[in-house]
Amino acid sequence: MNQNLERRALGRSGVTVSALGLGCMGMSEFYGQRDDDSSIATIRRALDLGIDLLDSADMYGVGHNEELVGRAIQGRRSEVFLATKFGNVRDPQTGAMKGICGTPEYVRQACDASLKRLGIDVIDLYYQHRVDDTVPIEDTVGAMAELVKAGKVRFLGLSEAAPATIRRAHKVHPIAALQTEYSLWTRDVETGALPVCRELGITFVPYAPLGRGFLTGTITNPAELSEKDTRRTSPRFVDENLRRNLAIAETVKQIATELGAQPSQVAISWLLAQGTDIIPIPGTKRVKYLEENLGALKLKLSEADLKRISTAIPLGAAAGERYPAGAMKKVNL
Repeated sequence: MNQNLERRALGRSGVTVSALGLGCMGMSEFYGQRDDDSSIATIRRALDLGIDLLDSADMYGVGHNEELVGRAIQGRRSEVFLATKFGNVRDPQTGAMKGICGTPEYVRQACDASLKRLGIDVIDLYYQHRVDDTVPIEDTVGAMAELVKAGKVRFLGLSEAAPATIRRAHKVHPIAALQTEYSLWTRDVETGALPVCRELGITFVPYAPLGRGFLTGTITNPAELSEKDTRRTSPRFVDENLRRNLAIAETVKQIATELGAQPSQVAISWLLAQGTDIIPIPGTKRVKYLEENLGALKLKLSEADLKRISTAIPLGAAAGERYPAGAMKKVNL
């Protein structure tokens, strides 16, 4: 393991993790075909390079992702800070979404199932994936806190929770991390959840820091993506929205060229520079892109660079919602 990789604090837990994590979702679904061998090689290479924060969820691949991560880390558990999530309920046979559940009974059931799939005794960071607006957050986090007392979970997190919900949850048990989408084309958290996290000492973990790959400049025609790739119908990837958003990707590409870097590195480096309490988790199932993303830690953007990027791609620059209408109703609750 690379002991020299930058590390950042996880909330006020007293624990540090690698400044860049690895999102494992795309290894199981949403972004084209699976390639388990490549994914496992990528996870193990991440550990070799010093990336210890791995991010999974029980819904990714309807359990497949946790099983995959479990296989990849066999014999290397001590090198891993493992995060997973519960709350999005899917039919185990068809994969269809059944809803969101945050009842105490389900929290306990989901945790035990995740531990079994991962093949571990304790989850380092356990997130509620989406807030269940039919269950008081105090009840859900109370059950999560019981898992900490039982030694099944070390630290707690929330995902896509609204500022008021974060405050209520934090009163029940310290929340170590909030995982929410944040990138150059999704900056709304800067006036919402991020200030609250900073007030409460909660680490912010941006998922989709590369705009689901769009900010790399490699996606110009979603029709060329795999038929199983959900980006083909994502609001920001279609029709007039796509045409307008291509200008954002082109801006990142131009700046990267001037700096002698990759667009992905510019996008991630910009996020890292927004504060030492930010730990992005770009996802990939390829070693090549893992190593490319890691290069963002060496790219130190100047104040002039940061100002230029933020000015060129201001808050609200992206055209279209980040999710289809139904999914948008389940975020920031």
